[in-house]
Amino acid sequence: MDLDAITDELYGLPPGDFTAIRNARAQAARAAGDRELAEQIRRLRRPTLAAWAGNLLVRRQPEEAERLLRLGEALRQAHRDLDGGQLKELSARQHELAFALSRHADQLTAEAGHRIGEDARREVQDTLHAVLADPEAAEQWARGRLARPLGAPVGFPAPSGGRPAPRPASRRPAGGAAETADPDAAPTRRREQEERLQRARQQAADAERELRDRQDELAVAEEELSRAEGERHQVEERAAELSRQLKDAERGKRRNRETARAARDRARQAERDLREARRRAEDTAAHARDLAGRTRHGV
Repeated sequence: MDLDAITDELYGLPPGDFTAIRNARAQAARAAGDRELAEQIRRLRRPTLAAWAGNLLVRRQPEEAERLLRLGEALRQAHRDLDGGQLKELSARQHELAFALSRHADQLTAEAGHRIGEDARREVQDTLHAVLADPEAAEQWARGRLARPLGAPVGFPAPSGGRPAPRPASRRPAGGAAETADPDAAPTRRREQEERLQRARQQAADAERELRDRQDELAVAEEELSRAEGERHQVEERAAELSRQLKDAERGKRRNRETARAARDRARQAERDLREARRRAEDTAAHARDLAGRTRHGV
């Protein structure tokens, strides 16, 4: 058994089928003597509906997914270059492609029998936004094995707009004449913008790591809850079975009591019948002896 193949299989399944098949694969690995593989399989987290929808896009729409990945690379480069014109053009394409993929995700999940709601659709859009903004998120999504949707990063243009920020108005001195342009001002502003952008990216990366840590903690807690619920279910089934056995034993006990009572009644009646039969036999024998005596004496 191969963990990679099993993982790929599981994250292509609807979330409702995930847990049962994952547990079956883990049990099969344990039965084959590979406890480490069984534990690795058991730790795989069931995907949310939004994560599953994102996985379906990668698996069922590979060409569109590849377009989104290439667009993300171009957007990130334009963002690094502070190329306003390129950002505007790419942001318009970003909006169109993200909208089309979100619609495809809705169609794919509906065809699979699990239509997603508004909250899940927003999470799919956040995932696509993260893919465009973050190369690590793009790599995760491209594998088609998300267990949780990816959070939209901070500090990256939203899919709905590519409008560049307005240029600051020129400051004028008190006398009303325009201030003489400083030839060093543009490079300084550019450096300041790059520094702010770098800080924003770092903050976004820190926030994304923090979010993933919290998601991992939640996933562990959910797995522990799932195991506890499974154990509780087994205990409840065992208790129900013992209760059924106890009820059967009680019914058997009552039947035995009734059978014993009936047997005692029959035994008592048999004793009475025996005494009555003995009495009649004795009476009959006595009568016979009396007749025999009378016959001998000619009476």
